[in-house]
Amino acid sequence: MSLNDILDSLFPTGHAVAVANSVITGQAQTAHCPVAVLGTTDAAAIDHAMALALSAFILDTVERHPGRPLVFLVDTCGQALSRSQELLCLNGSLAHLAQCVDLARRQGHASLSLVTANAVSGGFLSFGLMADQAYALADAQVRVMDLRAMSRVTKIAHERLVELAAASPIFAPGAENYRRMGGIEAIWPTPSAERLAGALVAAGQAGPAGDRRMASGQRRGGRQLAAAIAEAVHHAAAGA
Repeated sequence: MSLNDILDSLFPTGHAVAVANSVITGQAQTAHCPVAVLGTTDAAAIDHAMALALSAFILDTVERHPGRPLVFLVDTCGQALSRSQELLCLNGSLAHLAQCVDLARRQGHASLSLVTANAVSGGFLSFGLMADQAYALADAQVRVMDLRAMSRVTKIAHERLVELAAASPIFAPGAENYRRMGGIEAIWPTPSAERLAGALVAAGQAGPAGDRRMASGQRRGGRQLAAAIAEAVHHAAAGA
């Protein structure tokens, strides 16, 4: 599905969105309120300039449109991989982007992300997963690391990782596995203005301290230990 088709489906009452260097920015109207729209398209590898452009748009929205919800459209093959990007401290730019999303949340901007095609690695972690709630279209490809790459990093045989992926969503790619882990709230069969409106209401009700992803992962059988460990750490810190 093309970006224009997705935008028309999500915002049938109107949108004014531009694309520059695979970065999406603009405004749109939902049944309830105007929203700021930002993201990436064409399976973009997020580089230094793109991360800063997204960050600038978020900061501009916080300054000029207090409380306006943020809708992230995610289509990325991950962070840009090159020596030049590393020398430009791409890790710092991605961290800055994540901090801008967090600033918007603390300033009362509800946010949600929709994976429209691809969500991979650092390009997803620092952007799409930073939203209050994340969703994905049914045919979206979601993964943090390919199993062969994971094998090289962990020194665990690829065959063993394939076995683990068959039994645990933690090792397996795919939108459904991320839904089971709680990282994705729900999978949408198609982009829909009605689903978007309901998701925006849910994100607004969650508030800055309303992250339920660990609890969702435990309830869905995808992450059995994260919620309990986080709760134990919280209590230990509170009693220190």
